[in-house]
Amino acid sequence: MTFNNKTISELHDLLVSKEISAIELTQATFEDIKARESQVDAFLKLTETEALAQAAEIDAKGIDATNLMAGIPIALKDNIVTKDIETTAASKILRGWTPPYDATVVEKLKETGMVIVGKVNMDEFAMGGSGENSSVKATKNAWDLTRVPGGSSSGSVSAVASGELRLSLGSDTGGSIRQPASFSGVVGVKPTYGRVSRFGLIAFGSSFDQIGPFAPTVRESAQLLNVISGFDKKDATSTDLKVPDFTSKIGQSIKGMKIGIAKEHMGPAVDPAIKAQILAAASVLESQGAIVEEVSLPHSEYGVAVYYIVASSEASSNLQRFDGIRYGYRAEDISNLDDVYVKSRSEGFGEEVKRRIMLGTYSLSAGYYDAYFKKAGQARTLIIEDFNKVFADYDLILGPTAPTAAYKLGALSHDPITMYQGDMMTIPVNLAGLPAISIPAGFVDGMPIGMQLIAKANDEETMYQVAAAFEDATGFHKEKPVIFGTSSINENAGGEKL
Repeated sequence: MTFNNKTISELHDLLVSKEISAIELTQATFEDIKARESQVDAFLKLTETEALAQAAEIDAKGIDATNLMAGIPIALKDNIVTKDIETTAASKILRGWTPPYDATVVEKLKETGMVIVGKVNMDEFAMGGSGENSSVKATKNAWDLTRVPGGSSSGSVSAVASGELRLSLGSDTGGSIRQPASFSGVVGVKPTYGRVSRFGLIAFGSSFDQIGPFAPTVRESAQLLNVISGFDKKDATSTDLKVPDFTSKIGQSIKGMKIGIAKEHMGPAVDPAIKAQILAAASVLESQGAIVEEVSLPHSEYGVAVYYIVASSEASSNLQRFDGIRYGYRAEDISNLDDVYVKSRSEGFGEEVKRRIMLGTYSLSAGYYDAYFKKAGQARTLIIEDFNKVFADYDLILGPTAPTAAYKLGALSHDPITMYQGDMMTIPVNLAGLPAISIPAGFVDGMPIGMQLIAKANDEETMYQVAAAFEDATGFHKEKPVIFGTSSINENAGGEKL
């Protein structure tokens, strides 16, 4: 039996009425995972024993009718630390490391009664845009197993898109939730910086990283964000604001709302077919009474360059702790302390991680700091000011999430610059610390594409309001890949069937 076609609210009603138990739902989830996993390669580790024990405790207590998420299964990106469960960030250098504590978001999930079913694959240390940079395996796109699912939250997105389960958590440093959501036809949200605690998230770029939800629908995304948000004294960057109900505006009219389309996000690098879909999406919102006009974010063209200087510099600093001394991988055949450091890091890190460490170290080095890191910081301020100017007059900014649909596995493996450009629309959002959502907006050659909505800081409710209005008007989220277990518009797109 499968429950992967039921929304969280529907599952909750079944649990409260005792038509199913938390154990039965958890067992069914593992059946769905095992039926699809050999094809999509989403999971690094299943926690079946622990999950069933969690579910048994929930059943023993009884499901609280007011606790929507009690008994609901969820998967976690492998850079979110879990007590007594191996956490590797998909890197050889952390293989075998079992954290002695839970990340704050994991504590929140457990307090709510959600059932953690496993850790999912990712680009190593969240560095990559395709899902191919894991030290373990490459995750596949649920719509076409010959294509990338997007990265770095590759396992998180494919687990949801393929129907293994309804919800997962990823992390977004420069687009690592939204771009996979676009490639894989699900809803992905990067919350406002500071909205969700980063305590227990293995750091890549500390001024960029945010944990966020993947879900099949806008409402379910908002429901999960309700659980994981909130101030955390263990995170110095956490925002001390009351957490609203992110579903509160869903269903409200969008008439009179002003939405801008950034002309820089509709440039020549964007596939013309995707541009056409985004313009059609804008027309859908206009038909509901929204006012859609062209706006400008003139400094966003520098976003990718700024990001790869600043984020790589932060990564260079953050990854110094992985040195072969305290925990994780240590090289063999060493004769002195220098060998421990050099050989352990050379052998333990993958090529993309080493590339970014070297770029960041160079940018921070004496003689180059002012020319690169300082200058990038100044350009970042200009990008933030661009957003502030637009948001003085507009409620949201609309555009494509990514310039292309998902590409073939291996197509860009030896072309990192082109892969980096795939985040040209998502990176400026992280530079400015804003919230953004990617929602299914149509199909190009049988593959899903996403529309990005960017909101003002701490205004996720408005973002969800407009996203839900578009979702209800179009129904793209109802289309599922063949592997999900239903008929699909991409039946001949190259994916395998069960």
